[in-house]
Amino acid sequence: MKKNDQQPLKLESLSEAHRMFGLPQPKHPLISLINGAHATLEGKLPSPLVLAYYKIAYKPKLGGKLKYGQSYYDFDEGGLLFAAPGQIIGGNDLDGSVCSKYTLLVHPDFFLGYPLAKKVKEYGFFSYSINETLHLSEEEKNTIMAIFGFVEKELDSRIDNFSHDVIISQLELLLSYANRFYKRQFLTRKASSTGILERMEELLDNYFINGLSVNMGIPTVAYLAQNLNLSPNYLSDMLRSLTGQSAQQHIHERLIEMAKEKLSTTSLSVSEVAYALGFEHSQSFSRLFKTKTKLSPLEFRASFN
Repeated sequence: MKKNDQQPLKLESLSEAHRMFGLPQPKHPLISLINGAHATLEGKLPSPLVLAYYKIAYKPKLGGKLKYGQSYYDFDEGGLLFAAPGQIIGGNDLDGSVCSKYTLLVHPDFFLGYPLAKKVKEYGFFSYSINETLHLSEEEKNTIMAIFGFVEKELDSRIDNFSHDVIISQLELLLSYANRFYKRQFLTRKASSTGILERMEELLDNYFINGLSVNMGIPTVAYLAQNLNLSPNYLSDMLRSLTGQSAQQHIHERLIEMAKEKLSTTSLSVSEVAYALGFEHSQSFSRLFKTKTKLSPLEFRASFN
């Protein structure tokens, strides 16, 4: 079997991961903080892997520094990588993360009974790709290191009735800071983000001009993200930071613009307009059009005329 055809190995528990990494058993069955200074794991991990838990890793050195024009926009102080349960992770990526300064592994069951169990699923950066790593400034790095250090100290202490609450509060703080720092990164990458927005608009134009909507249906966020070499969540979060609208909302806006043009300049029926734009059912098109314009397609055509 070729390497690319290998079935991913799923690690169901933190204990399995520790055994594979050649580490002592975790001090808590649902959460582990691996200090890279205590482990040399290069070459020990198979590829690919599927984790059954969340992974947050700090890497002191990051590649892929963003360049726009003649300037670099990212920091040199390392950064954070995130992965959610069920994601496929390549062996090289995980090796680098585990051998970092800190790698935090948290099973979803650790969040049960806390609001964080639901909120953690709302953080889009858990599905960002490796090239969308959070680059940290020196001050941001010190903040994150302080939280990792606190969690490490708590796990190294004797587990008691308060440990769970204390660690949960630190995880909430860590994720809140990560969210905040990503918003900052979107701002410092504004020039690059603007370029991505322009490329996305061009992709949408070509999608309709070349008639792809007839054969492939409505353009999807996944289609745009793939052609922009970004993850869907990163694209949406970046656009929301830049324009206030997600990628899906941008697609809907373009659909409405195209629909208005066809309704006002052609004699196509509503069904024909819907089909030309990629809708499988004209009712879905009419519902979206009325939601966005407060008018049905026929009402818009009548008011325009």
